[in-house]
Amino acid sequence: MYFQHSPEVRAEHPPLVAGVLYAEGVAGEPRTELPLADLLAQARQRLAAGSEAGLAEIQAWRRAFARMGLAPTRYRCASESLLRRLRTTGDLPRVHPLVDLGNAVSAAYAIPVGILDVDRVGGGIEVRHARGDERYLTLGGAEERPDLGEVIFADPHGRAHARRWTNRQSGWSAVREETSTVLVVVEAMHDSAATDVPRLLGTLAAELGRAWEVPARTALLTPTAPDFRLDRPAPSDGG
Repeated sequence: MYFQHSPEVRAEHPPLVAGVLYAEGVAGEPRTELPLADLLAQARQRLAAGSEAGLAEIQAWRRAFARMGLAPTRYRCASESLLRRLRTTGDLPRVHPLVDLGNAVSAAYAIPVGILDVDRVGGGIEVRHARGDERYLTLGGAEERPDLGEVIFADPHGRAHARRWTNRQSGWSAVREETSTVLVVVEAMHDSAATDVPRLLGTLAAELGRAWEVPARTALLTPTAPDFRLDRPAPSDGG
């Protein structure tokens, strides 16, 4: 199993700081209460001075979206969408304990966090430009075709596990009740990202260890060490 960014994506976005977390044994309910209220309180504190659009973390992703030719107010990174919903409705919906934790951490740090079911990523993910023949499954079950050149999370079977980079995750590898092994992807581009991404990964690792009593393996991806690899066979059906 692997996760990496293509050389082209890294070259086009030099500020990128990425990190991953891998954990097994996270099926079922957490053994202890998750600190969702505390994390969302941190997010609300960020919003106290103004909207999410003014945060350095969000501004950096807006600049990245603009470089990709995407209107930043039409297509938002995942953390901006979460903060916007928190600001306008006062809370975030509860979906699944792992997803709820990831969303709360993402909002607290204002950094996109993607959680992928490792058993459903076909052996690996590369963040690259779409070639025009990939398939994307929405969370609602509809199939789409990413645009040629769009930045996607692509697996070896031609499936896109995210569209427009950090804008929308796919139903292919979304966390579900039977999910047991996850790969968490954290990506940022603001000035203090090299400090904030490891801190975010540390927060997630600590909460997984406390709530699910499992160890987590983390890695920071850099231009000189751009990929994460694990000797784990892909499912025979490529799922």
